[in-house]
Amino acid sequence: MHATVASISALLLSVAILLMGSGLQSTLLPVRASLENFQTTEIGLMGSSYYVGFALGCFYGGRAVQRVGHIRTYTALTAIAAAVVLIHVLAIDPLAWAALRAVTGVCFAGLFLVIESWLNDRAGNENRGLVMGIYTMVYLTVIVVGQMMLTLAAPSQFALFAVASILVSIAAVPVALTRSSEPKPVAEVRLRLGKLYRASPSGMAGVLMGGMATGAFWSLGPSYAIGVGADANEVAIFMSIAVLGGALVQWPIGRLSDRLDRRAVLVAACGVGALAAGCFVLFDVGKGYAGAGLTAVFGAAAMPIYAIAAAHAFDLVERSDYVETSSGLLLANSLGAVVGPLVASIIMRWVGPNGMFLATGAAHLALGAFVVWRMKRSAPVPPEQRTKFDLAGTAPTMVPSQSEDEHASRAPL
Repeated sequence: MHATVASISALLLSVAILLMGSGLQSTLLPVRASLENFQTTEIGLMGSSYYVGFALGCFYGGRAVQRVGHIRTYTALTAIAAAVVLIHVLAIDPLAWAALRAVTGVCFAGLFLVIESWLNDRAGNENRGLVMGIYTMVYLTVIVVGQMMLTLAAPSQFALFAVASILVSIAAVPVALTRSSEPKPVAEVRLRLGKLYRASPSGMAGVLMGGMATGAFWSLGPSYAIGVGADANEVAIFMSIAVLGGALVQWPIGRLSDRLDRRAVLVAACGVGALAAGCFVLFDVGKGYAGAGLTAVFGAAAMPIYAIAAAHAFDLVERSDYVETSSGLLLANSLGAVVGPLVASIIMRWVGPNGMFLATGAAHLALGAFVVWRMKRSAPVPPEQRTKFDLAGTAPTMVPSQSEDEHASRAPL
């Protein structure tokens, strides 16, 4: 175990630095956009553009790895992503920022491909869960650290953009200097969303609608917080509370879904998420302790939806189809995240900041209703057929847990 962790220590250090920069950037940009008086629809377009780029990166990122290898791809993409952060300051324009977010999405799709295919290559069957679990916890922790970096300087100034760019840039150093050998080339997989839907309608709908809700929250959560009177420090705390709420319940909810019909757990999560969102809309709680508590409840309900829906889908497909299933789930989630910010931003323009929670609550209600309908039409998966919940394998990341002889990546669709 120690040898395995040591062999990926440079990569994990790189991941930590990279995601700090990403977490800071993802919160900083909507805040700065609000300060620059961008319309909510323009901020929503920025969020959607990121996921458009991410989806494109899922399609084409693997080709770069096949052509020049993991290390060269990683260093090239970090250089581009770091430069893009600074270009935001040079071209303060909504359309320019939307285009830049799309480029960032392409870069991060490729970076996640390199990271996770490398981790899977180094892990064996006996410790794959440990390796990917460590990675997932690093992912969740450093995103929060990056978001809290928003408190280090004024978003209206250049400093935070420089910090984000520096972090993304130096993330390449541990990988570039590693003495570890590169993984095997990633393999291409077919993408058949129709086949995936026929195998698991609830799983497919779960990642799609879950993507709509979380995509809207990630893209417009800072704008909501500013709209109800939060300053930059409070925006960082608001976003971090949601992430921590989701992180704390991810594993317990997953284990609960091992014992029950996962669809019932999915419906319950949708119900709690819709209820929390409804409280924001109906009672206008804004900031303060009530807002913080509801934000944690919302994060605890919304963030695990992808994992539960993905686990349900894996219960219903053959092991030989895991890589294709993972690819389809990730793409469906990205497509939902493209639509979510656009719809939420339009509603926010009509009804104000609470429109963000109105949109996410509606997405949760629609998903819950669909899953209830599916539960009436089909029996639950027998307990003996359910795969054991794997936090790393069902997280919304690029590469699933695979058997040792499966070195395929899920990104080149």
